[in-house]
Amino acid sequence: MIRILLAEDQTLVLGALAALLRLEPDFEVVGTATNGREALALCASLAPDIVLTDIEMPLMTGLELAARLKEERSPAKVVVVTTFGRSGYLRRALEAGVRGYLLKDAPVDALAAAIRAVHGGGRAIAPELAMESWSGGADPLTERERQVLRLAGEGRASAEIARQVHLSEGTVRNYLSEAISKLGAGNRVEAYRMARDAGWL
Repeated sequence: MIRILLAEDQTLVLGALAALLRLEPDFEVVGTATNGREALALCASLAPDIVLTDIEMPLMTGLELAARLKEERSPAKVVVVTTFGRSGYLRRALEAGVRGYLLKDAPVDALAAAIRAVHGGGRAIAPELAMESWSGGADPLTERERQVLRLAGEGRASAEIARQVHLSEGTVRNYLSEAISKLGAGNRVEAYRMARDAGWL
C-alpha cells in the first residue's frame, strides 16, 4: 500500500481528494492536514510515502513544506496539486525537492498515475507545464525577500513582519526596498503583485 498524507487548506477539496484516493486499491490515506505546519508534524508521526499538498496554505506553504522535508532528509516524496500553472512555481517546486506537480483540473487517473510514478522513484510533471518550465524569466528575489514580501502582501506592517521573521524592523525595510527595486515596482503592494503574478511567491 502507498501511504498518503494530504495537505490542503480548503476543507471541501481536502475531503473530495481523500474520498477519491481511497477508491484506489493500493492507496491508503493515513492523514490530512489543513496547513503546512500541521502536515510537517504529521509526516514525523505517520511516516507517509507520499505527501500530496497544495501550494498556498496558511502557516507554511506547500513549497516551504517540501523544502523542510528535503532539509530533514525525510523519505516522504512530495507531489504538488495546485491551481498555479505558472512556470515560476514549478521551478521553485523542483528546487524544493518536489517530485510531482499537477494542476487541480487534472483527471483522477492522471493523479493516481502520478502518485504511483513518484512512489516508484520517478517524476510526474503536468505535460503542459514541463514544456514551458524553464522558458520564463529567472526569479531575482532571495528567499528572505520573498518571505517579507509575501507577509507585506498580506497587509502586515514592517514591525509585525519583523516580529514574525525574527529580524529588526530596519532589516525588514531593507529587504522590502531591495525587492521593490529589483522588480521595478512603485511600492511593496505593487512588488508583491508583480512577484505573485510571475509565480515567484
